[in-house]
Amino acid sequence: MRKEYVMSAFHDLTLQGLDGQDLPLSPFKGKVLLVVNVASKCGLTPQYAGLENLYQTYRERGFAVLGVPCNQFAGQEPGSEADIQSFCSLNYGVSFPMSAKVEV
Repeated sequence: MRKEYVMSAFHDLTLQGLDGQDLPLSPFKGKVLLVVNVASKCGLTPQYAGLENLYQTYRERGFAVLGVPCNQFAGQEPGSEADIQSFCSLNYGVSFPMSAKVEV
């Protein structure tokens, strides 16, 4: 017997934000959304600066970035949500939305 899976529409999902509040994906409907797995302690961490630049440059034209931190890959995101938010804000001026840590 084949098992059936029901997939939710992307824009119907709600994540938890770094601030602990709901982060519904419905406001991104109709936009180009770049969903990026991010980490504060990896070789690609400077990508935050580039992502913020993309976001600031194109957000008025319907482009958005969503950072999704994860600690599953070599423990490169060990901090709490508050640690992540502080690090991103202080070091890279991140203003695009970020979810709480997820497991992928």
